[in-house]
Amino acid sequence: MSDSVDRRTVLKGVAAAAAMSPIGEALAAEPDGLQFEAPVAFSYELFKSQARERAHAPYQPPPRPSPDVLQRINYEQWGKIRYRDAYALFANGPGPFPVTFFHLGLFFQKAVGMHVVEGGQSREIIYHQDYFDMPANSPAHELPRGAGFAGLRIQESRNGALDWRKNDWVAFLGAAYFRAIGELRQYGLSARGIALDVAVADRPEEFPDFTQFYIDSAPDGQTLTLYALMEGPSIVGAYRFLMTRGKDVVMDIESSLFVRAEVSRFGIAPLTSMYWYSETKKPEAIDWRPEVHDSDGLEMWSGNGERLWRPLNNPPRIMVSAFSDNNPKGFGLMQRDRVFDHYLDGVYYDRRPSLWLEPMPGPGGAGWGKGSIQLCEIPTDDEIHDNVVAMWVPAEPVPAGAELFLNYKLYWVADAPFPSDLAITVATRLGRGGQPGQPRPKGVRKFMVEWLGGPLTNLPFGVKPDLVVSTSRGTFGPYQLVEAMPDSVAGHWRAQFDLIVDGTDPVELRAFLKSGGETVTETWMFQYHPF
Repeated sequence: MSDSVDRRTVLKGVAAAAAMSPIGEALAAEPDGLQFEAPVAFSYELFKSQARERAHAPYQPPPRPSPDVLQRINYEQWGKIRYRDAYALFANGPGPFPVTFFHLGLFFQKAVGMHVVEGGQSREIIYHQDYFDMPANSPAHELPRGAGFAGLRIQESRNGALDWRKNDWVAFLGAAYFRAIGELRQYGLSARGIALDVAVADRPEEFPDFTQFYIDSAPDGQTLTLYALMEGPSIVGAYRFLMTRGKDVVMDIESSLFVRAEVSRFGIAPLTSMYWYSETKKPEAIDWRPEVHDSDGLEMWSGNGERLWRPLNNPPRIMVSAFSDNNPKGFGLMQRDRVFDHYLDGVYYDRRPSLWLEPMPGPGGAGWGKGSIQLCEIPTDDEIHDNVVAMWVPAEPVPAGAELFLNYKLYWVADAPFPSDLAITVATRLGRGGQPGQPRPKGVRKFMVEWLGGPLTNLPFGVKPDLVVSTSRGTFGPYQLVEAMPDSVAGHWRAQFDLIVDGTDPVELRAFLKSGGETVTETWMFQYHPF
């Protein structure tokens, strides 16, 4: 399994931060060698109450300890600093999952407070250089005791088949970002606590930070409980994560959000990923690999039960698409293409997890109400940038002083946890319009869409489904074809059609297959950028 931090994560340049507690006299070191502050009372209700109080106070940017030292812990230096297994929290219990910590550095300069919760009390873990292996000439040796940590990662169970010292399954590092491995044991896309003013023209995006983590020591089978305080100029949030390690990773999340200031785009439960190119559209000789992406599409399950698939784009400019809904059943950034030969890369894009979000009833049984699933796509020319964000945006603006209590589940999986009964989209391909063997008309684009499974598998021999396709502008050419794929795989069909359109404004396309008056595939949607 790859390390939980790769160069792409670091080069985002988004630092983690914390409001550091004053360092007082430590208690005696525990058997595992960690040093702690004196205990203070802790409960989830008290935690939320304290977050509410912070929201009514002016925002205080988190301090950055010894900035002159951190500036010298560059990417290379930071990569040589390793947490020592002997100092892992819960290395000897009582929790089944040992927890290790990330060191501060150039790209992670804001110190995050780490606390262990036990018996209605919490104790802050005091940073000490002894917890880390580092080269003799590392600038990190100059950091003082109590400087703090950059983030944390959760190792595999001490009781499992895997060596916990070499395998982790969740990591929190950088602003309010976190990620987990899926059942294919590979890190990929990330989730975030909140997304504020993503792709808003007249104001910069705000990146709140997870500033304090409280790690529950109570052993609970395959579940670890983590509390996180999130702080930013416009918001304070209190989160409870119940993270379960089974074949995949499932997170039950309770969020209490206290809004300091109104923002233009209030993105709830954002998912963020990387899409550079795929078989859909690849500029000539951009890279030697056939495809490079952590996710290849946005899957949606609307409140009225419709199943939708929107292939991702690397657009010519920043694009935000909104899909209106009322109490959606779920959505996710998915990696459907699982064939290694489609990537030919040792970083295993074919194993990257899909991430599905399921809204859950909040206090009083309330759902998420009216709003839209918004997809932000940002142009990129490399794989080091996360350039895709999917999030829920309420229909009404969230005013300053508002309090939101939203619950949801995140599923880090290989495939959708609630699969559709319909055939799913497995490929989108673009080419020149017209027919083979004849002059190709200019300004005409051919689309080829493939579906697999569902009712298509059981179509009687000789029965051909019908294509239903629509466009926001332009016209369709006379040449359309629906045919079974020649690979002889049952239920694998493709449809092709030509689009004639002028100008360079985006075109919104929708298509699905029907048979016997019934819809047999999910709805394919695509944003085409003529060129």
